[in-house]
Amino acid sequence: MNILLNIIWFVFGGFMIAVEYAVSSILMMLTIIGIPFGLQTFKLASVAIWPFGTNVFSTGWPSGCLAGIMNLIWWFVGGIPIALTHLFWGVVLCITIVGIPFGMQHFKLMRLALFPFGKEIN
Repeated sequence: MNILLNIIWFVFGGFMIAVEYAVSSILMMLTIIGIPFGLQTFKLASVAIWPFGTNVFSTGWPSGCLAGIMNLIWWFVGGIPIALTHLFWGVVLCITIVGIPFGMQHFKLMRLALFPFGKEIN
């Protein structure tokens, strides 16, 4: 079932979401300061392309002061707009019964978009 849902997700927008994340990641990696943020955006792209069957779990608050600061910078600069976009599409898709599984994937991406540092993808 996950394969079928992933194919539907891929065809109806998942590919475009992943491309957007990948392009923004490459643009962020053009600077030295943006490399850690670009890596986190690649994490979002990997979940956005095939979200069904992937699990995002927290490894706890990231070790070290720098990772915590970077999480806060991410939250203010990019995390909130990305999360609000996924929240909007999650609510829109959950209006219909058929769209509920896809809306739940947007909610998963929303949680990952808020604090990507300290999250693992399995």
